[in-house]
Amino acid sequence: MPLISDSIGRVLGNRYRLVSALGSGASAHVFLAEDVSLQRRVAVKVLQPALAADEGFLKRFRAEARSAASLNHPHVLRVFDWGEDTDCTYLVLEYLHGGSLRDMLDRGFRLSPSQAAHLGAQVAQGLAYAHARGLVHRDIKPANLLFDEESRVRIADFGVARALAEAAWTEPAGAMVGTARYASPEQAQAHPVDGRSDVYSLALVLYECLTGEVPFAADTTVATLMARVGATLPQHPALGALDGVLLKAASPEVEDRFDAAETAARLEALGASLPPPASLPLQVDGADVTAPFTVGPDGDQVPADTTGTGAVPGAFDPSATAMVGAAGVFDVEAVEGGAPSRPAVRIRRRRRWPRRLAVVLLVAVVLAAGAVVAWKEKVFTPSHPVPSLDGQTLAAARLAVSKDHFHLTVAAAQHSIVVPAGKVVSQSPGSGTSLKEGSTVRVVPSEGPPLVVVPGLSGLDCTGVARVLGVAHLQSACPQLTAYNDTVPAGQVLNWSYAGKLDPTSAPYGATILVAISKGHAPVTMPNLANYSYPSAAQALKQLGLNPNESSQTSTSVAAGGVISTVPPAGQPAPFGSTVTVDVSIGPPTAPVPDVTGDTVNEAVNALRSAGFSVSQFYGPPGGTVFAQVPAPGSTEPLGTAVTLYTM
Repeated sequence: MPLISDSIGRVLGNRYRLVSALGSGASAHVFLAEDVSLQRRVAVKVLQPALAADEGFLKRFRAEARSAASLNHPHVLRVFDWGEDTDCTYLVLEYLHGGSLRDMLDRGFRLSPSQAAHLGAQVAQGLAYAHARGLVHRDIKPANLLFDEESRVRIADFGVARALAEAAWTEPAGAMVGTARYASPEQAQAHPVDGRSDVYSLALVLYECLTGEVPFAADTTVATLMARVGATLPQHPALGALDGVLLKAASPEVEDRFDAAETAARLEALGASLPPPASLPLQVDGADVTAPFTVGPDGDQVPADTTGTGAVPGAFDPSATAMVGAAGVFDVEAVEGGAPSRPAVRIRRRRRWPRRLAVVLLVAVVLAAGAVVAWKEKVFTPSHPVPSLDGQTLAAARLAVSKDHFHLTVAAAQHSIVVPAGKVVSQSPGSGTSLKEGSTVRVVPSEGPPLVVVPGLSGLDCTGVARVLGVAHLQSACPQLTAYNDTVPAGQVLNWSYAGKLDPTSAPYGATILVAISKGHAPVTMPNLANYSYPSAAQALKQLGLNPNESSQTSTSVAAGGVISTVPPAGQPAPFGSTVTVDVSIGPPTAPVPDVTGDTVNEAVNALRSAGFSVSQFYGPPGGTVFAQVPAPGSTEPLGTAVTLYTM
């Protein structure tokens, strides 16, 4: 592929005419191009020549390009086509006008929690769509998040990142720095990745959008990659309500991390609880997008004044010299003594007494009008200062204003984090304002605290629960109770509840969430293993989640090799995973047979019995002396063995 400037005007695949350069990276040049067949603008990514010469890469690239072209989602950049020309390989993409998130961040813009929640939800939706179809992006970063002119975000480079990652060529120095800043711990350790790797990268992108900082960034690529292995996302006050979601999405352990669908759901719910996001400052084709208008008194968009006088079309013009009366049009200048140019009514000269009558009538009319005005304006109605109603119940507020003959109107309730539900949040007019009797005082009652999103607490301990709920403006009672659970490890959250609802997704601001903590697996009741062989007993204990430990013991009642007893004994509880001692018989105890030759029968019997043996029978005179015995003297025999005596 020639130099990027030399490629302008070239037609790739007899279809795509390169119009101008949009950018250049370590792996490709990007051009604005015209699709001469469909007469539309597209973006063409032309890969570096070293990649085009890598047959293994081209094979993977073709497969990934086909997969990416099958994606059709509002938040995934469309891949229209791909091809190979004489000296290059290229990808034809949808062309967007609004620039990238990287452009926006480089201009110093930081997103609010509401903007970040909405942006992150869109990206996570696109990721969830692709992950469900077996595609993992592997390179989520601000430069790959592009905007159309309506602020919708789309994920670029789906399918290309995997082919590039497995390419045989060596990228230029520093080419991996941008990717490494957002890589997951499993990518850093060269472990297999799934869609949750993209979720981790998205969490780091949103962290940068809110704080202006990329977490775990270090001086070198290797240091940047290894800094996140086993590390949790650092706290930052700018994260606001997103702290809990990002903490879970960027968990260093893959199995503890949200997938893309769960991330999208959490961010959508969080965005719904926050104020509507302000518009993003896009640069459409490199120019700031603005839409000026004048705002009317009711918030409506109205035409701006083009006369320079401030006049609104159709309003009364104070510069006019005529006004409409009941009898016709009178020239104002004529009434004030000026010379009328064209009087609208001619007045005949009459005798003087009618004029006097007219004056009297005029005075009467003026007095009557004054009386009417005084009545309407309640000139003679007493006034009183408006009492303070803040914090009062509606019943108390109504009673307070009725004492001064005021009327109370109740507006729509508003959420308040300081005023309890049912009590007055604000009033109009304010307290102390002088108001005439019969006037109306308007109050706004509290609807209680607003609802906030309850973040997911699974996998956390009480310390983590307090941190995550605190960021969401909630309190925790942890542990409210503990219970055994066969699947949740000891010390981790079993479930959480509010107002009797288990695992709620929302609760009032400042509410206390009750948290149950697992005590781990329930204890195991010890089975009766008496007379089992040790291998059989060990297998039975392992199936129950216990660890057997053999101990040899003598026994006069259990044959050698049989189980005598266990510790804990049968029927008693044993902690799951604990070690159980299994006493295995090695037979009865033994001792050397004493030498009783030369003893009388009685002496021999007593000596043998004292040593733990018995006399089965003897042969010879009862009063004789022993001259032989079986078993022989000194031989080791089980205690209780019967000895035969021979006398003479």
